[in-house]
Amino acid sequence: MKPTQKRLLGAAVAVATGATALLGTGIGTADAAGRAHRAYCDHAERAIWTGGDPSRNMTAHGCSLPDEKRRWYTVEIDTLVEPHYKTDYLDGGVGRTETLHDRTVRCLGYTSDDDAVHWFGCLPH
Repeated sequence: MKPTQKRLLGAAVAVATGATALLGTGIGTADAAGRAHRAYCDHAERAIWTGGDPSRNMTAHGCSLPDEKRRWYTVEIDTLVEPHYKTDYLDGGVGRTETLHDRTVRCLGYTSDDDAVHWFGCLPH
């Protein structure tokens, strides 16, 4: 093998090894960060409006929350109840209710009181 080919091969191996090491570290860090900002709730309710759009707010019970306050949370819910309203207002009445199990919702933040956790800024699922 010519010296130029050896150098090119060596450089390619070094780049591949370095990239693998960096990716491996990044994946571990991202995974740990993702777990750190997860919340678990036994039961939650989220309104669905007439156009099929879910409310950006959700009320949950039986939650374990992360220790740190962050901007985005991944909320894993055992039972999610979605009342489908006949209008875009709460006083319009419920047409039907759907119960979903083992759902994940991503929310911007939360407030809590003695009885419930109020999630806000939740993305549509």
